Amino acid sequence: MQTRVSVQTSARLHLGFLDLNGGLGRRFGSFGLAIDRPVTALTIFRASQPSVEGPEAERIAAHIEVLKRHLNLSTTYGVRIEEAIPAHAGLGSGTQLAFALAAGLRRLEGLPEDFAGDALLLQRGRRSGIGAALFSRGGLVVDGGHGPRTVLPPVLCHLPFPEDWRIIIVMDSTFAGVHGADERAAFAALPQFPAAAAADICHRLLMQALPALAERDLAQFGAAVGHIQVILGDYFAPAQGGARYTSARVAEVIGRLAHFGAQGIGQSSWGPTGFAFAASDDEAQRLVRQVREERRAQKAEDGADPVMVVCKAINRGARITASSVPGDIRNAEDQPGTQDLRQGST
Repeated sequence: MQTRVSVQTSARLHLGFLDLNGGLGRRFGSFGLAIDRPVTALTIFRASQPSVEGPEAERIAAHIEVLKRHLNLSTTYGVRIEEAIPAHAGLGSGTQLAFALAAGLRRLEGLPEDFAGDALLLQRGRRSGIGAALFSRGGLVVDGGHGPRTVLPPVLCHLPFPEDWRIIIVMDSTFAGVHGADERAAFAALPQFPAAAAADICHRLLMQALPALAERDLAQFGAAVGHIQVILGDYFAPAQGGARYTSARVAEVIGRLAHFGAQGIGQSSWGPTGFAFAASDDEAQRLVRQVREERRAQKAEDGADPVMVVCKAINRGARITASSVPGDIRNAEDQPGTQDLRQGST
């Protein structure tokens, strides 16, 4: 019998909604990308006394109780959270944490996967389905939004992301993206999204972004993502301080990255994290270096300056490792109990 299970899952970029108008009977729809950092890593194990160690402990403890009641489990568990994606940064932290815990508990108890059930139970995927899809398979995913009977938005498209392309994320820890009650209020207060804008977004995604990704054409992919981001940024601006970006500092850095040649700039979800794409690691490092040197020369860098991180896409799902041996097994990838959920194509 396995006595502990470790799960590692990665952040995601929410690249945009498809149809906020809902005139065809379905609303939202979205596309997003799994990236290799930052990560959430946790270990769940049977214990004589309940315990949760690490960031997001209160949320984890609440999720465990909900899952135990739903799955009719009486066992006591301990959880150690070794790393956590920053909360309210636009990187999908809450969804990845919830699915990591649920997947770990199910693996520990020999129970089958149930992403839709866990999403409903833990209140994830109420607007976007990409968090669940990327947890299970990585890569780039398009979901079909919510209809009258939807529990978890269906996956319409899943493509591997080019291994040599890079994503530069720009993070500002002094801001938090709109979330919780404020997010619900923001959606309620925003005007009706124009049907023509929804059609434009879907056209760009289907006939520009996705074919460009399949053909490894970064310029066309970036142009499509950037176009979609402008439409959505202008729509959401009233709810995030009147601008396309939650953080003015992130907006400034993203703008300079674009000036030096980055492609497909935008903001992930409500931000504040921004993103840009580059054709290679060398190109991404050059872009970051140029922006840093420019800001240093202008004496723009200080303790609150946004952090630029060069990331790769990740074309596989979460890594789950089960063991009956005490100790931290998070990196024991060669053990027979290690599993990648629904390995993506590379």
